[in-house]
Amino acid sequence: MWMPPVENQTWVSEFILLGFSRDPTSNRILFIVFLLLYLSSVLGNGLIVSLICLDKCLHTPMYFFLCILSLLDTGYVTTTVPQMLVHLLAHSQTISFAGCWLQMYMFSTMSLTECILFVVMAYDRYVAICYPLRYTVILNWGLCTRLASATGACGFFLSLIHTSLTMRLPYCGPNVINHYFCEGPSVRSLACVDTHLIEIVDLVISVFLAVAPISLISASYVRIAQAILKIKSTKGRCKAFSTCASHLTVVSLFYAPATYIYMRPNSNYSPERDKQISLFYNVFTALLNPVVYSLRNKDIKGAFLKVMGWSSVAQ
Repeated sequence: MWMPPVENQTWVSEFILLGFSRDPTSNRILFIVFLLLYLSSVLGNGLIVSLICLDKCLHTPMYFFLCILSLLDTGYVTTTVPQMLVHLLAHSQTISFAGCWLQMYMFSTMSLTECILFVVMAYDRYVAICYPLRYTVILNWGLCTRLASATGACGFFLSLIHTSLTMRLPYCGPNVINHYFCEGPSVRSLACVDTHLIEIVDLVISVFLAVAPISLISASYVRIAQAILKIKSTKGRCKAFSTCASHLTVVSLFYAPATYIYMRPNSNYSPERDKQISLFYNVFTALLNPVVYSLRNKDIKGAFLKVMGWSSVAQ
């Protein structure tokens, strides 16, 4: 049974992040690979944010939420990857207790916010396809702002619960985290006490932020599919489907690995496997999101050509 830490409990003052390899040559190769991935993610998401801000044609609810998604992707990949890059070349792979707490909290806040944002984006597509003539009336800027604020507030408070419960556990050694950043399950496995109660709380949060959003997203797309099937024009159906395909793709890329990490029993914890899966939904999802949206979106392509001054050439 979990007990709160007592006053005279010995706490570790820092953690050691093992990362992916202890071989210097392998680390240098990994440094180049992850640096390129990180720069590509930041530049790709930054480009989407810039285009949406610069092109008035993209000042719609859909692109407003896409802009927030790109900012979140940039934020949580920046929370983890730069430090990992430093550790790949440095002799010391330590992180202070406070630094670990902050990294876990920032990463959780942005990840949990993104979980809820996907539901809001699904609702946006539902209104756009099922009620196209009332789209701007239903999703007015006041509602969009409130939805964005509520999404951020939920991520903030739920992350505070998750991080506080994890970091209040007594850590009296060892202090070696077999991961490349301070992720909740990896840190919690080092606690000196039974973490069963914390696991239950985390499971409740995970159910709220995985099962509930996935159910709401699925319900939205059932209604969307019904509406698309009623469209008589084949071109109209394809256009309606293409506006949803990008969202479904990024939802799948994010939820599949994240659900596995946070909803599997602690007895199935595998450090090496968890590192690889976390890398996918942390780094690769942030990289793929702008690629998916830009390749499948004519408005984004048109805005890019306009900003670059190539629109007249393309025409």
